[in-house]
Amino acid sequence: MADKNNTNIGFEKQIWDAACVLWGHIPAAEYRKVIIGLIFLRYISAAFDKRYKELMEEGDGFEDDIDAYTMENVFFVPEEARWSTIAKAAHTNEIGIVIDKAMRAIEADNKTLKDVLPKNYASPDLDKRVLGDVVDIFTNNIDMSETEANEDLLGRTYEYCIAQFAEKEGASGGEFYTPSSIVKTLVEILKPFENCRVYDPCCGSGGMFVQSAKFIQAHNGKRGAISVYGQEANADTWKMAKMNMAIRGIDANFGPYQADTFTNDWHKTLKADFILANPPFNYHPWNQERLIDDPRWKYGLPPAGNANYAWIQHMIHHLAPNGKIGLVLANGALSTQTSGEGEIRKNIIEDDKIEGIVAMPTQLFYSVTIPVTLWFISNNKKQKGKTLFIDARNMGHMVDRKHRDLDDEKDIKLLSYTFEAFQNGTLEEKKGFCAIATIEDIAKQDYILTPGRYVGIAEQEEDKEPFEEKMTRLTSELSEMFAKSHELEEEIKKKLGAIGYEI
Repeated sequence: MADKNNTNIGFEKQIWDAACVLWGHIPAAEYRKVIIGLIFLRYISAAFDKRYKELMEEGDGFEDDIDAYTMENVFFVPEEARWSTIAKAAHTNEIGIVIDKAMRAIEADNKTLKDVLPKNYASPDLDKRVLGDVVDIFTNNIDMSETEANEDLLGRTYEYCIAQFAEKEGASGGEFYTPSSIVKTLVEILKPFENCRVYDPCCGSGGMFVQSAKFIQAHNGKRGAISVYGQEANADTWKMAKMNMAIRGIDANFGPYQADTFTNDWHKTLKADFILANPPFNYHPWNQERLIDDPRWKYGLPPAGNANYAWIQHMIHHLAPNGKIGLVLANGALSTQTSGEGEIRKNIIEDDKIEGIVAMPTQLFYSVTIPVTLWFISNNKKQKGKTLFIDARNMGHMVDRKHRDLDDEKDIKLLSYTFEAFQNGTLEEKKGFCAIATIEDIAKQDYILTPGRYVGIAEQEEDKEPFEEKMTRLTSELSEMFAKSHELEEEIKKKLGAIGYEI
């Protein structure tokens, strides 16, 4: 790939900034479909072109055989949907019609994408001149000759735009996007391996699966060497997840269409090796009245007014004998006693399922500012009868006035290493940061899982300066500050007087 196409020139932001010109008066949710659809179309067309060239060079006449593409996990793209066709029509009045036709043609030849792709490009609300300019950016700024690098480039652009839409759409954005720092933390601690089954019962746009595949690839595995199972109740978000997996070359089973996980579980017999999830916080109503005798509620019937413990038990129900769970929950789930939730939590703890709890900083999410906690649940803990508590509330850095992020090396690696040391029995507890508690210790705290109860307050560095010397120094410094303030006060009065204002 040429240097100009590298992400060091901010390609993701370039696409976003250019696409924002197209926004106009379109609602954010509709606009999201437009941009995400173009990213998807550009990638699958490029992947098709590469495979087509390979088949032509082989000379066996299979270049128009759909099976020759699907066997390599490549979508077959009919001629009217190839990017060369789109690019030629970029600056015609028919560009919207051409793109809609392309989307329909792809769905017709790829049954797994039926009714998934957006087809709103011919809408009169879209400025066709600007739409053509955006098509030009996708045409001229991406050289797809190096498939792997450019797959990452388009994939990252997809994720970047999803994150931006999450911010623009506010609370509703949280339905389809979990901040990457949280997803990376879950994955780095769980460490998914090749040929494992990964499940997310409320998968949003599929970020948990993407990061799991990246982790496996980074540790000398194959990116697609996982079996992915997901479910999503929102129709638009389900479609985004399908496209996200296609761009990444990940074969995923998301069920035939969107559906509620509690009342229509697409994966009833699944026992997953890893479950990663960010369920909707304090979700209700969740149809508890229809599920009173459901076998998933091993530890107690979750209350109708809050699905937190329904999600937890649903995931435990789908866990393999050596499986692990990493999920995100609002802090209230750590200590609530409402409607039997305390008893459910007690039963899960007594069954030795809770491996670790991490209190996260605030302002990690675009949609909410409340603090969250990461729960790690295991069917076969290495440290039997023990739970690791981490207080990570002071970690991370502010990327702007509203949002915080975790550093991959400094923060996320530290959390991962801390868990690994705990599992290996070599962790040294650090007051204010990490502590190990037994089931008996947790019982003494009324089965409340708030990390602060266990890690305590960090020890303050001993102040060796004698009290009298310190007071003399501080009062001297304060006197100097007062004197300086008086000088500034007089200076300000003079300046105001010079322009006719007296104090």
